[in-house]
Amino acid sequence: MPNTVIIGAQWGDEGKGKIVDMLSQASDIIVRFQGGNNAGHTINVSGKQTILHLIPSGILNPKTLCLIGNGVVLDPWVFLTEVEQLKASGVDVSAKRLGISYKTQLILPYHKALDQAREAHKSANKIGTTGRGIGPCYEDKVARIGLRAGDLTDPELVLAKVTCALEEKNVLFANLYGAKTLDPKVVTEEILQIAPRIIPYLTDVEAKISADQDKTILFEGAQGTHLDIDHGTYPFVTSSNTVSPNAATGSGVGPKCLDQVLGIVKAYTTRVGAGAFPTELTDLDGEHLQKHGHEFGATTGRPRRCGWLDAVILRASARLNGLTSIALTKVDVLQNLPMLKICTAYKYRGETLQYPPQFEGSLADVTPVYEDWPGFTHDISGCLKYNDLPETVRKYIERLEHLIDVPIKYVSVGPDREQTIVR
Repeated sequence: MPNTVIIGAQWGDEGKGKIVDMLSQASDIIVRFQGGNNAGHTINVSGKQTILHLIPSGILNPKTLCLIGNGVVLDPWVFLTEVEQLKASGVDVSAKRLGISYKTQLILPYHKALDQAREAHKSANKIGTTGRGIGPCYEDKVARIGLRAGDLTDPELVLAKVTCALEEKNVLFANLYGAKTLDPKVVTEEILQIAPRIIPYLTDVEAKISADQDKTILFEGAQGTHLDIDHGTYPFVTSSNTVSPNAATGSGVGPKCLDQVLGIVKAYTTRVGAGAFPTELTDLDGEHLQKHGHEFGATTGRPRRCGWLDAVILRASARLNGLTSIALTKVDVLQNLPMLKICTAYKYRGETLQYPPQFEGSLADVTPVYEDWPGFTHDISGCLKYNDLPETVRKYIERLEHLIDVPIKYVSVGPDREQTIVR
């Protein structure tokens, strides 16, 4: 199998974890290249559910090497919790199978405190952050004051960096947010206490990837294309680049290492948090999607907003990511809806648009143009081949394929690893 980038083509929560887990069976290395524990990847194998926030979704395949790249922001306490949970389930999470880049930025208590204080301070226009400290950690990275995983081997450097970071943040806590200030020595002691458990996992990720050109690599992204800090629905976005080119930057490889880009697309659309959502449903159809799709965040537990499939944002995703194929997930959730709709274009200021308008806030002013498609009542969760699907389902899939001009290679008809049709 060629080296493949796995990205979400909507606003996240498309089912990337399941697809990475499935494809990891034919892969040697899995690299998580951006985001933090604001992502939740859910994997179901033989009826057993595993939810991961930081550790790559290929960890359940005992033959894969799982790496956390330099583009990730890593909460070391969350990482260790995941390690212990996987150990308890009998999964090998030794340093032979799992590694963290020396260059990976670390989320510290003051990042989470700042994230939560800011959101609480806003009377309006809340972003809907998870409060996990993701944004503030990326800010410190760009400000060149961030603590990197490799720094844990040098306690004096840890104290110096924490002291530098808190010099400014404590002013904000005390004078703007009315929050408790943090003692640099206390924070340093907290991180150094767990450092001996993190250090064994430190590794040169780019060297691991480049060491054997015969290895097959999966690059695992988090969140979705339209939460990208540059190309998403700004300012209601995440704090990293979620698009496929960042797989190279966030892992430490050249772009020629990326052979294919697989976009994960849910058979309808969901969004968590604030921000425009043109096809959002607030009626019984929306309730059906939320209930039958179990649309609640794996990280926060928040209910996801649900709506019809939007081919306009998917065209933009295909263009931004250079999609070579698509995995369509949760098709089974559409069962028993009397009518299905696909948004094929937007009306905006008297024009019909095939791609989203580029101005800030403009997505809130578009009117979706819909096509109606007949629903289906047949239980497809046991279908093993594409031709086993009802004709109405196949036509729905093929129409989407035509609208975005990208082949749909995988069709997921249930949450389990085996409930996936390969076309």
